[in-house]
Amino acid sequence: MDESALQLVAKIGNQLRRQTRPNKDSVVKSLREATVAFAELEQPSGSTKREATRKLEAAIEPLKETIVKGLLRHRDKDVRLLVAICATEMMRLMAPEPPFDDRDLRDVFKLLVSVFAELGDTANSLFSKRAKIVEIVAKLKCCVIMLDIECNDVVLDMFNTFFSVVRENHQQTLIKDILSIMAEILNEEASHPLLDVLLRNLVKDGMDTASASSQLAVSVIQTCAEKLEPLVCGFLTSCILDRDAVGSELKEFYHEIIFKIFECAPQMLLAVIPNLTQELLTDQVDVRIKAVKLIGKLFSLPEHHISRKYDDLFKEFLKRFSDKSAEVRVSALQCARVCYVTNPSGEESQKLLSSLEGRLRDFDDKVRTQAVIVSCDLAMSNLRYFPPKLISQTTERLRDKKIPIRKMALQKLMEVYRYYCNKCSEGYIAISDHFEQIPCKILMLCYDKECKEFRSQNMELVLAEDLFPAVLSMEERTRHWIHLFSVFTPLHLKALNAILSQKQRLQSEIRTYLEIRKKEKGNDPEDMQKRYKILFLKMAVSFADPSHAEECFHKLNQMKVNNIFDSLALLLDESRDARTTRDKFLQIIGEKHEDFEFLQTLSSKCSYNIFSSEHVRCILDFLSSNTTGNKHLEASCVQLLLAITSFFPTLLRGSETQFQMLLQGSNPINDKLLEVLAQAGKHISVNLSEINPFLARVCLEGTRSQAKYAVTAIAALFDTSKQLSSLCKKLVESLISEQNIPTVLQSLGCLAQHSVSTFESQAEEITPYIYQNIFQVDSSDYMNSFDDASGCSNSCKLKIYGLKTLVKSFLPHGGTRIKRQVNELWDILSTMLLKGETVDSITSCESDKACQPCIRLAAAKSVLRLSRKWDFHISPEIFRLTISMAKDDSPLVRRLFLDKTHKLLKGHAIPSRYACAFAMATSDCLKDLQDDSFKYMTEFIKDYSREAQAHQISGAQEGLMTSFPAYIVVFLIHLLAHDKDFPHEDCQDGEIYAQFCYPLFVLLRELVNASNGDGALGILKDSVLNLICIFRAIKKAEDAIDVEKTSRLHLLADIGHSFVTSTNRNGLSSSDGPGQILLPSPLYKSNSRSLAQSCFDEHFVRRVVHIFKSDISLPSSTLPKSGQKCQENSTKSNVIKGDMGTSTGHRRKRALSPSALGADGNGASKKSEISLGKEVVSSCDSVATESSLDDLNVKRNTTMTKNVNVNRSIDEEHSNHPSTFKVVCLETDSGETLTDGSLKGRPKQNKRTKASVETSVSEVLDMNDNAVAKRTRRQKKLNYV
Repeated sequence: MDESALQLVAKIGNQLRRQTRPNKDSVVKSLREATVAFAELEQPSGSTKREATRKLEAAIEPLKETIVKGLLRHRDKDVRLLVAICATEMMRLMAPEPPFDDRDLRDVFKLLVSVFAELGDTANSLFSKRAKIVEIVAKLKCCVIMLDIECNDVVLDMFNTFFSVVRENHQQTLIKDILSIMAEILNEEASHPLLDVLLRNLVKDGMDTASASSQLAVSVIQTCAEKLEPLVCGFLTSCILDRDAVGSELKEFYHEIIFKIFECAPQMLLAVIPNLTQELLTDQVDVRIKAVKLIGKLFSLPEHHISRKYDDLFKEFLKRFSDKSAEVRVSALQCARVCYVTNPSGEESQKLLSSLEGRLRDFDDKVRTQAVIVSCDLAMSNLRYFPPKLISQTTERLRDKKIPIRKMALQKLMEVYRYYCNKCSEGYIAISDHFEQIPCKILMLCYDKECKEFRSQNMELVLAEDLFPAVLSMEERTRHWIHLFSVFTPLHLKALNAILSQKQRLQSEIRTYLEIRKKEKGNDPEDMQKRYKILFLKMAVSFADPSHAEECFHKLNQMKVNNIFDSLALLLDESRDARTTRDKFLQIIGEKHEDFEFLQTLSSKCSYNIFSSEHVRCILDFLSSNTTGNKHLEASCVQLLLAITSFFPTLLRGSETQFQMLLQGSNPINDKLLEVLAQAGKHISVNLSEINPFLARVCLEGTRSQAKYAVTAIAALFDTSKQLSSLCKKLVESLISEQNIPTVLQSLGCLAQHSVSTFESQAEEITPYIYQNIFQVDSSDYMNSFDDASGCSNSCKLKIYGLKTLVKSFLPHGGTRIKRQVNELWDILSTMLLKGETVDSITSCESDKACQPCIRLAAAKSVLRLSRKWDFHISPEIFRLTISMAKDDSPLVRRLFLDKTHKLLKGHAIPSRYACAFAMATSDCLKDLQDDSFKYMTEFIKDYSREAQAHQISGAQEGLMTSFPAYIVVFLIHLLAHDKDFPHEDCQDGEIYAQFCYPLFVLLRELVNASNGDGALGILKDSVLNLICIFRAIKKAEDAIDVEKTSRLHLLADIGHSFVTSTNRNGLSSSDGPGQILLPSPLYKSNSRSLAQSCFDEHFVRRVVHIFKSDISLPSSTLPKSGQKCQENSTKSNVIKGDMGTSTGHRRKRALSPSALGADGNGASKKSEISLGKEVVSSCDSVATESSLDDLNVKRNTTMTKNVNVNRSIDEEHSNHPSTFKVVCLETDSGETLTDGSLKGRPKQNKRTKASVETSVSEVLDMNDNAVAKRTRRQKKLNYV
């Protein structure tokens, strides 16, 4: 022992003891000297330990006395620190016996705790001295003495102090010393107050200090786990089982405590975790939510496998996905995300995905939204192994009934798809059909009419800017588009085409606007403003908010900065990079511009950012380098190229050479590539000397499909008719020599449409050949007469091909006039429709009879095509035979004819009167045909009513009711009157008439059905008034074909009138309707002889209607709300029944006469009952439909002429002295009908008078060519009075 140091300590102690009022400086100086001296002293040891200890006690006694009597309570920090150092040194030297009495030790420990409180200031120069005190105290383990002297409050204060001062940047030695002090106390005597301090700091989180104190608490728990376990388990169990009985504030955080403890010392909670099952079953929603979140986090700890160890708890946790509380289900979904990411391939994760799958169809909006979010997040976490089924079901939420969920699904699925595209480009995952379905389902949002964000105007921006990652290369984008097209359905393609069409239309209108703007100078300003207004109105339709867009266009037009319009023009240049050009345009505008957002959208819509010339180049590269021979992807490539060039043919510029090589090098020739050439031919530059022989060879030797596109391509590529004339001669030579006749006929037909003069120059050779060598040839002249694939003989096919060629020759593109006679074609069509043969003289053999349905169908389709231009020349007989295809013996013929009619009517390509076929087919014996007929008829009524009403409101067709779908009743009644199954005039059976009139009834029912008009009262009113007026007009007319059938017309009109008036619950009368009805003169004429209107009285008519209504009722679910009350007791799907009587005989089930629905000589058979499904009749239905009508069809249907002689040549019709014919105009109120077709009657209140109209045949033909303009002039000639 250092005697000098010992003497110095004694000296300092005596000096301080003698000073009664020492100043701070002298005290500090003395204590510093003492601390230096203490550092040189060691604890006595060896044989002289007793003597040394006695000397040590004597030496430190004066200083100890000074410390105890005054310095312990000194207020100066420096003094207190030095005193603390001296005190700890004394305890070090005197250990294991403390140098202070018990009464003084309390103050000593309080002093030490106050020094510990300064440990947080790590920048202080005295920090190391304070850390040294902690080190000594930890080594001495002297803090345990506090428990002996009952200083529990000081212990508690010390614990709080340690947690408050610990920092992340503390040295590990200091933290270990602190931990050692705390662990010694807890291992000696753990108490609830200390546990509270420990747990409170355990759940601290966020700040740096909180993180350090939490980590210290974790270390203490890990060190003292065994000692703390009883207290912890007791506290947590009490919180779980009876939280209200727990007094500690920590009971609100016990879930967090459980998780924290389980993370660091899971063995402590073996008795606690099973009790969590009780919380999952409690009635308290907030407790279940917290329990679910806790258990979810516990399951997410990968190293513990708690879901396996606690199987019952995991099973109960899975049940919370179907908890009765939506909040609980949402919490479970949130937990599923963390649990799955931890172990995506585990069995438990698959069970979680199964539970997630069910929540995608949850009835609660919040749950479905969360399920979508979680599913997409999980997909991105594990693209390679994520279940495809779950991806598919997630995409179905794009069709969710709630718009916010659809929006969220769109946002999240776009994130998934972009992430997937990035991973594909990195080679992490191969292109997958399951993920490619995401854009497919996104495209289907275009059919969503409820949300404006999903309209094609916005979906265009989604495809252009959000579908792919911004950094994805053009090659990768094209690769994905190719695979997209491999999984496209027609609906997907239709949606994409709608977007591309809209984009192309806007680009075209912008080009027009820029051209007009350049020529603005020198023009009338007022006229220019009108033109601008019309243009802006058209262009605004391409934006989500048309009114705002129109306003912005006007502002743009007022700008004087020419650079803006020059840059806008550059955006429309397909040869420039879309992104770079757009950035420059926006840079000129500037972000501070008030319409920057609109102009940003405009620049996107004008740019080639969905497809560009780079896409085309990449597609051609893929086709050229497709060494794998993947035919499916090759077909998708060509389909994609076709879709692009259909709207943007100029994008093929620059790639013509590669495309030409690809086309000519393909073996076999790719039909779609030919179609691409046909579409883009006018816009590209190819080597004509090389391509012409190739195309000519295709026209002669290729397939019919190839020939069609090859002819179109030649017409597009060559400006003169020289090439077409040369081709036509070669085709005629090939036809005469009978080489590849089907292809040659196709080529000739297409050539006739492109160049009438070229075809007519060779018509004298072509037409006779078709008539004599194809139509008049017996099938026995052909070898291998039957083709098993199509069911038609070769001769039958040739006849159909020949017919198509002739039909096309009368339907040229561009409305070119035809000089050839058409009468012979009408005769051929009439024979085909009637007998299924091309000429009457051929004797049919068995093979011919098998082909008759094909011939009849081809003829009917030909009539439909010809009606686009020649409807005025289609005789009533041909029209009747064409409509009769709806009840042909062959179900396939009926199906194909109805589908073709529906397609043409939907595209407004034929007159509306052909919709009578749908009414005829509603009594078909095949359920699917019957259902489709109802569907087609309903679609027709909705579409044509909507457009007719829009035209009426705009004044385009004021006073002209023939544009409404109700007008087809005029044709249907005439068809029924001439039906061979019309009941005999002596028949008095109301049921027979009710069944025969079934097509009329169902048409009338649909016309006044509120569900078809979405409850629109205006449409209902128009429909009912028009029908009532039509029936009254028919009652005042007679049959123009067979006067003896006039009574049938009148009877059917009475029945129809009775049916409509019985459903007219709004009190409408004919006086509210049009003053006169135009009836087609080929079918009706004025009732000049005042014939008896019908042989049945009004009672019989009402009985027929009553029988129909009593046998067939409409389900109340199809009625509008206002009509459901009238239908509460109605049956949903009654069937047609009735005693057919012996006089009716056997009739075909699919015939017009409903007596064919099944009857023997004695009555109706149960087997003949027809279930109508959802399409049934209601006596309560009284609302009209919303529909639309094409202008061309309106004009064709409203022209009321006398029957034009079909044998009259076109040359005669175009002569200088054309024939004239009159329109039958019949008033609906009482009046006197004159023999010349005019009407004389009492004047009405509105003073309208009758007008007769004379129209030349040549004018009628002109109207076919110029529908809109000519129709307007014709309407002005119809003077209604």
